[in-house]
Amino acid sequence: MVAKLPEEEHPKEAFGWAARDQSGVLSPFKFSRRATGEKDVSFKVLYCGMCHSDLHMVKNEWGNSIYPLVPGHEIVGVVTEVGSKVAKFKVGDKVGVGCMVGSCHSCDNCTNNLENYCPEMILTYNAKYYDGTITYGGYSDTMVADEHFIVRIPDNMPLDATAPLLCAGITVYSPLKYYGLDKPGLHVGVVGLGGLGHMAVKFAKAMGAKVTVISTSPNKKQEAIERLGADSFLVSRDQDQMKVATGTMDGIIDTVSAIHPLLPLLALLKSHGKLILVGAPEKPLELPAFALLMGNELTISILCFSLIIYQNKI
Repeated sequence: MVAKLPEEEHPKEAFGWAARDQSGVLSPFKFSRRATGEKDVSFKVLYCGMCHSDLHMVKNEWGNSIYPLVPGHEIVGVVTEVGSKVAKFKVGDKVGVGCMVGSCHSCDNCTNNLENYCPEMILTYNAKYYDGTITYGGYSDTMVADEHFIVRIPDNMPLDATAPLLCAGITVYSPLKYYGLDKPGLHVGVVGLGGLGHMAVKFAKAMGAKVTVISTSPNKKQEAIERLGADSFLVSRDQDQMKVATGTMDGIIDTVSAIHPLLPLLALLKSHGKLILVGAPEKPLELPAFALLMGNELTISILCFSLIIYQNKI
């Protein structure tokens, strides 16, 4: 059988922006969305954030990109149609979709609200859906998803500012809560002040923590302290600054997606401190074992950039 073109696979016309190859260049793309099923919610896409993982994917830096590829998994808009068995949403509601649109619903992870660990998890784009077609993301005019993977957005939240919360926001909020770094008085370091980093600063400050931004860019100090409310700023290439901060932090959220040394960060942690990696560099990072051993059982946790998402709970 001859494979159908993307615009012929489903009955609903859609338009988006797609990468055709690893150059990462996006261009207009006509495709199709499925009809609204009985448990589906269809909505008009109004805003979609840009995550660093989108850049990795359009350039095939992780080696698994399927072209043409429509990126985008911080998607928000307004409901235009709901299926006959949809109970949580109605036409006109403000909604969003994060990084996943499907799972098996029956494994231990799914039954414990941990669909992000499901072996059959289906990503919002660059994945095969149940019917065998490729999923396309939010750089498009419309979206259709099972209501289980739709989140409601309160009416008083602006959609443009809300979109990044569906990936960048939850990616830093989740580890702060899970690893107990949400307590007033703790000292939290944030490595990198990009899309993830600035949210980590704001969340940690709102939780009552003392926050230090750690960056290779001295010119970000003013933004970190005056605009985002960080308490202090470390230039990671300044050995004197780093030495003064040795052993002062209860936890560090490392948001950097480029190759960078971990050893200087480990030295900043107190014993039993936590280094949490939420960036996803394309090449492995070095993790020196002796630094861990001498750090009194330092805890290292690696979170998969955007997959730590609690559906319908944000």
